[in-house]
Amino acid sequence: MTTVIGVDVGGTFTDLVLHDAATGEIRVAKRPTTPAAPERGVLAAVDAAVPPDLLARCRHFVHGTTVGLNALLERRGATVGLITTAGFRDVLEIRRGDRDDPYDLFWTPPPPLVPRRLRLEVTERVAADGSVVRDLEPEDVLRAAEVFAAEGVDAVAIVLVNSYANAAHETRAAELLARAGFAGPVSLSHEVSGEYREYERTCTTVVDAFVRHRMGPYLHDLDRELRTRGFAGDLLVTRSGGGALTLAEAAARPFETILSGPVAGAAATARLAASLGPSLGIGTAVAADVGGTSFDTALVEDGRLPLLYQGEVVGLPLQSPWVDVRSVGAGGGSVAYADAGGLLRVGPRSAGADPGPACYGRGGTEPTVTDAALHLGMIPRGHISGGIELSEDAAARALAPLAGPTGIDGVDAVAVGVIRIAAAHMAQAVRGVTVERGVDPRGAAVVAFGGAGPVFGCLLADELDVDVVVVPPNAGNFSAVGLVQADVVRSAARTLVRPLDDAALPVIERLAETLFERLAQPEAVREVDLDLRHRGQEHTLTIPVRPAEDDVAAVSARFSEAYHRAFGHTLPDPLEVVTVRATSRVVLSDARPLVPAPPSGEGGAGRGTTRLWSFRRESFAEAPVVRREDLRGVTEGPLLVVEPTATTYVDAGFAVETHESGSLVITRKDRR
Repeated sequence: MTTVIGVDVGGTFTDLVLHDAATGEIRVAKRPTTPAAPERGVLAAVDAAVPPDLLARCRHFVHGTTVGLNALLERRGATVGLITTAGFRDVLEIRRGDRDDPYDLFWTPPPPLVPRRLRLEVTERVAADGSVVRDLEPEDVLRAAEVFAAEGVDAVAIVLVNSYANAAHETRAAELLARAGFAGPVSLSHEVSGEYREYERTCTTVVDAFVRHRMGPYLHDLDRELRTRGFAGDLLVTRSGGGALTLAEAAARPFETILSGPVAGAAATARLAASLGPSLGIGTAVAADVGGTSFDTALVEDGRLPLLYQGEVVGLPLQSPWVDVRSVGAGGGSVAYADAGGLLRVGPRSAGADPGPACYGRGGTEPTVTDAALHLGMIPRGHISGGIELSEDAAARALAPLAGPTGIDGVDAVAVGVIRIAAAHMAQAVRGVTVERGVDPRGAAVVAFGGAGPVFGCLLADELDVDVVVVPPNAGNFSAVGLVQADVVRSAARTLVRPLDDAALPVIERLAETLFERLAQPEAVREVDLDLRHRGQEHTLTIPVRPAEDDVAAVSARFSEAYHRAFGHTLPDPLEVVTVRATSRVVLSDARPLVPAPPSGEGGAGRGTTRLWSFRRESFAEAPVVRREDLRGVTEGPLLVVEPTATTYVDAGFAVETHESGSLVITRKDRR
């Protein structure tokens, strides 16, 4: 029985969920994020919801953070030096032959994280099979160390060609660098990524060195502050590919945490769909996480997350396990404005946590999605979580100036336009994770969460022609629920290009065992995947395998099924192995609830009525405001369901009821 705290830092709010294993109690807290020092918002949430005696009993503190992501977005990280094989100095600028936007004639790639003067070559060469073609020249490494010392380099990335096949030269270069007096962190490409593709591996290693300068100190500072408050357990950080890392691993491999925040909500959705799918008849779910800054979405099929093995942030590829979460700048704080042509636009720029939407009364003056929702009655008047008092007058004043340049008639129409545009942006992102994968979203259920997710549930249902919306318990903090449910996960990969035949299976099994020994989790559940392709092709599909049990026919059949699902046809060409992937998973506690307990206590304004806009009727109506715990039976919209950290908007033509798990289920009653 393990007591766990999960804290998710968003762009506007920091969310906390605590599961007390002794009593089964769920505690939640929501506090404004402090962008300049994110740990202050984390500690404020802890102080608000976790008394010292309970904090002392917590075994795990699981943290989802955007510190690494923000370092990349802001280009505020370490001054990085790069040591690479002679002839490969400019790999970061040559990139690939494609363009991020093929239709933008003026598109230019983002500048490399390492300027050319800090990209230094050394004489050495290893072949793709691991054989040494030319020995490493020590003097080249020592000269590089002198340049780094003169330039004030904070961290060094060492990326030598084909080092995934033979790491001896990289290891030797790191030893020489330390002997020359360099005391900063060093990222070795064979430790960061055991895969081929020099550009992607170089970029991943450089990103690791770049963000380590901020991630390590931040995590250690947070750990120290928690321990002064009595915490004696383990601090864990969620991975971009799901699961969590220990503090030491996260500080040593920060590139694995770049998207740790958005993934937590997707993981919670997968567990919810797996546990409720049979009773609700849901096989496919779409996570719809609407926060203050962004809308994050992912497709969940059969309770499984879509896992990729290479992602991209701000044009930089990363060779790391990566849950396919799509994000757009359409959150509660997204700013509405009129463009040069007089069209109403929403996002991606956000008012963030400071100053926040105009209605927060904290100095913000620009109109946002939250201001529009408040004006239309979609958010109850008065206080919201985080101790914020909402001002309807401030919201109306911010929205009013948009009527003139856009030609829209009045504040009401402006607010309706803002909400509809935001919902359209969200729906387009959902199509990106469904239609682009060959999945019809009309057969899925929308799982709406985040502070503003339940506000947009019915709007998304209409945009996507979906019949069912599920609002989980503690919806406003549901991403933090995903942190509470996290397991400790480690993964490693090694490129192994060879034909898939009977002789390959023993080699794959031995390599997988080597990778598991490196992961050093003896009591873990082990998973092996292969990147496979038809011979002559470039791209791969990742297929789960059981090396000791599967034969070539079974693996080939599994690949053909996945290939047909992805591309609509199959090919007779022989298969080729490209990469062997090993994942080990340690379950922290079997006592953690897959679906958390429903919220309790005052939720917003409580009972009563409010003036609420119906998008289906295109008019205002007096609608009931019901506390979530007071909802009984099937209740038809329009109405608001309020709880401590979120509000659920139910439009006309929809009905809501409480599922036995505590989730709200909204179903369509008629089509427009």
